[in-house]
Amino acid sequence: MATRVLIGALRKTTSRLPTCRFLSVSPVSRFASTLVIAEHEGGSIKAPSLSAVEAAKSLDKDNSISMLLAGSGHSLQEAAANAVSCHPSVSKVLVADSDRFIHPLAEPWAKLIQLVQQRENFSHIVVASGSFGKNILPRAAALLDVSPVTDVIGISESTTFVRPIYAGNALCTVRYTGAHPCMLTIRSTSFQVQPYSTDSKAHKAPISQVDLSTFEEADTIGKSQYVKLTSQDSERPDLGNSRIVVTGGRGLKSAENFKMLEKLAEKLGAAVGATRAAVDAGFVPNDLQVGQTGKIVAPELYMAFGVSGAIQHLAGMRDSKVIVAVNRDADAPIFQVNSLSLSLSLGYLMGTEIKDSSCGFILNANGYKSS
Repeated sequence: MATRVLIGALRKTTSRLPTCRFLSVSPVSRFASTLVIAEHEGGSIKAPSLSAVEAAKSLDKDNSISMLLAGSGHSLQEAAANAVSCHPSVSKVLVADSDRFIHPLAEPWAKLIQLVQQRENFSHIVVASGSFGKNILPRAAALLDVSPVTDVIGISESTTFVRPIYAGNALCTVRYTGAHPCMLTIRSTSFQVQPYSTDSKAHKAPISQVDLSTFEEADTIGKSQYVKLTSQDSERPDLGNSRIVVTGGRGLKSAENFKMLEKLAEKLGAAVGATRAAVDAGFVPNDLQVGQTGKIVAPELYMAFGVSGAIQHLAGMRDSKVIVAVNRDADAPIFQVNSLSLSLSLGYLMGTEIKDSSCGFILNANGYKSS
């Protein structure tokens, strides 16, 4: 009898408790500490890595940001000296000095990230979404047994991110609920580095050497091998960071016609880009490809000549501030996203000045300016 009374009392008590429909416990909801995997060249930190620091700032207002550099020799030491004051949000610079990291092979770099994470226990690991980051981060995530969030263009909270899907035609908001670290690749064009004051430039983060005595290299030998690096020697700006990009497509029909674009780019101080179709046709090398499988750009002025505007190409340049499309086909898909539509032949363009009174824009073979 007493047992029945007790059970009945418990049922009445629990029936008055509020119902909790959703319960989410996130392992990364602790104090944020972020590791930025930085890429350097010639003793300088590359601009996409600085954008990765800018993205890390958005994760938490009290976020502690460390930057990891790896390599060997004078170039690494010079890069470390520049890294300590490259961004006021960087609180520490970690340096892994070894010949094993001179070339960005995925196997040794992934093992290095795993080693650093096991010692430091970061809540987030961030890298720019270029060939360097796309090569290294997935393998490092597999070693740490977590799922990375790729190509992030917006950060709402420390575990909530925005990324493009369907070749950039839709944006998806995702929430990370896995174990830490939360690993991200970010689209550098979406996180512009903000200018900071002279007082901030005086800030210098401490340098800490990574202890590699326990680094296990056996698992990284023989799986990939560095062969050579082929690059184009050019005085033109880098395609990924240029303020102006001049791009040619399959409509140019030959490598000879691409030389006209190169002359125009020299006049404008612009970088030269190309569509995948132009690259596959052998007009230009593939390091000039703009698009979903090439480089993502967001210049102040993007000029497209003979570019139809395939969805893969638009995914790599739709964030440009001003888009000028020159194409004989008035129904080309690129005219659906551009801000100045010109249906002209390239030969006509190079010989004649074009004026558009509606937007105050003048374009000729000697450059462009506002009227």
